[in-house]
Amino acid sequence: MKRLVPEAPTVPVRDIFRRFWPFARPLRRWLFVALLLTATGPALEAATIWLFKVLIDQVLVPRDFGPFGWLAAAYLGMTLARGALSFADDLLSAWLGERFVLGLRVAFFSHLQRLSLDFFDRRQMGDVLSRLGGDVAAIEAFVLSGVADAASYVLRLLFFAGALLLVDWQLALVAFVVAPLFGLASRTMTRRIKRASRARRRLAGTINAVAEESLANIQLVQAYGGQNREFARFHRESRAALDAAMVATRLRALFSPLVELIELAGALVVIGLGTWKLSDGQLTLGALLVFMTYLNGLYSPIRGLTKLVNTLYAASAGAERIIDFLDERSAIREARRPRRLDPARGELRVERVGFNYPGADTLAVDGLSFTAEPGETVAIVGASGAGKSTLIKLLLRFYDPTAGRILLDGHDLRDLELASLRANLAVVLQETQVFDGTVRENIAYGRPGADEGEIIEAARAADAHEFITMLPDGYDTRVGQRGRRLSGGQRQRLAIARAMVRDAPLLVLDEPTTGLDGESSERLLEPLRRLAAGRTTIVISHNLLTVREATRIVVLDEGRLIEQGAHGDLLAAGGAYARLYDLHHGAPTRPHLRVVA
Repeated sequence: MKRLVPEAPTVPVRDIFRRFWPFARPLRRWLFVALLLTATGPALEAATIWLFKVLIDQVLVPRDFGPFGWLAAAYLGMTLARGALSFADDLLSAWLGERFVLGLRVAFFSHLQRLSLDFFDRRQMGDVLSRLGGDVAAIEAFVLSGVADAASYVLRLLFFAGALLLVDWQLALVAFVVAPLFGLASRTMTRRIKRASRARRRLAGTINAVAEESLANIQLVQAYGGQNREFARFHRESRAALDAAMVATRLRALFSPLVELIELAGALVVIGLGTWKLSDGQLTLGALLVFMTYLNGLYSPIRGLTKLVNTLYAASAGAERIIDFLDERSAIREARRPRRLDPARGELRVERVGFNYPGADTLAVDGLSFTAEPGETVAIVGASGAGKSTLIKLLLRFYDPTAGRILLDGHDLRDLELASLRANLAVVLQETQVFDGTVRENIAYGRPGADEGEIIEAARAADAHEFITMLPDGYDTRVGQRGRRLSGGQRQRLAIARAMVRDAPLLVLDEPTTGLDGESSERLLEPLRRLAAGRTTIVISHNLLTVREATRIVVLDEGRLIEQGAHGDLLAAGGAYARLYDLHHGAPTRPHLRVVA
């Protein structure tokens, strides 16, 4: 069975760190402060333990209470200092980590926004959201938390190793022999843990993809009684994720007792040799006890470093999934010095345009040419699969033609600044898209700077003001996810109001009456006329009754232009348009011709 979410390419750890370290550069001043706090903590801890040796050798063994006062004061002072440092370190570390995640997540989201439409056609949305969430957070553990922990462990090693050598260098050398065994154990387990972690990350994306797809189509699922099928699919992917998680857990669970066994073996050897030196008078009781405390302090960061390596390899699996998307490049590129239209006049010229979708063998549009002068309305009609919606995607520059060119005011669209091009366009798409916000916010999305009067004026022109005022909170009513609290006609009029308030010189209408009944379609015609007035308008419609008033009608068949002219002239010619019109006008109960992207 084909994987719903593909495996991300493997990336070396060094390259991962090099790739994401720049996101931490704005924080480097505070990183230096965090490093100082990290270095001070182990030093104070080592000094506090040394006081324990003094307490035993100068107070407990000789039973002399004299030095106890200054030792107690020193203990209290160091404990308070360690507590203050720990608080500051935890607070600063959390702030640095969250700021890093914020910067990376915003940069990643910005990158996704700039990718072309074909990327989202190829990817599961649930997997994209999974990478935007958990995988981005995992990188912080790799770049910041991991580095901070590694620095802390290394500094503890240096301080405690130095203290061990200071107490008894012979015992210290014996203790150091155990350290390479930790590294050997870690290396043995690391690769297996990384493989399991990569599988777990991928399956997390798969689970999100299945859930998003199923819940987004919940009406279809329930209408066809597909709940059990969706449950089985979700359970299958979740069970695979469980299996991958258990593999990683088993490896980590096996690693911990192995490390403890190595640590115990080293401690027993040191205790045996230390006891012999104590009985021989070469070592004091305080020195032996403090040595064992330092030894635990030495083995603890070694153990931490080995576990940290496994944690970093697990986090690298998330980093690989982010890099996989960051390496994606938009198929739509701006010219080096793009032109800016401010504003456009609206003269549109399509010259011998050809286009085929990536991976497709046949042309969706083949040698298409027509013009639209400022203020004209050009209707694009044709049977299902004729290439109508593909033409809209080319006009909006979601894709670029593979042959020919499209000109706006005499400029090739590929030479124009993308933001400038789209600022001169107003669009009413086939699938009416609204955000889960208020009615006011959805209308103002067409022009964020629009004031209250302009929003209401646009709503009136779209014949939407009346139904909006009848909503529970008027313009402040939330429309629900994808506008589910509104009817199809209401959503469409909201989209028309959004295009109205944009007030762009070029208007694109992609099936503006799709999914509406005859009465609702007729009610939309007048707002659409007001919207198109004075603008260059390209309208696609399977409902030929809505295109009769167009200045020019372009008829497509399998991506090729086969007829063009005014409504009356095309009917009189008795060609393809006349046949489509008669079919629609004479048999209104038959299914409408559908548009295929």
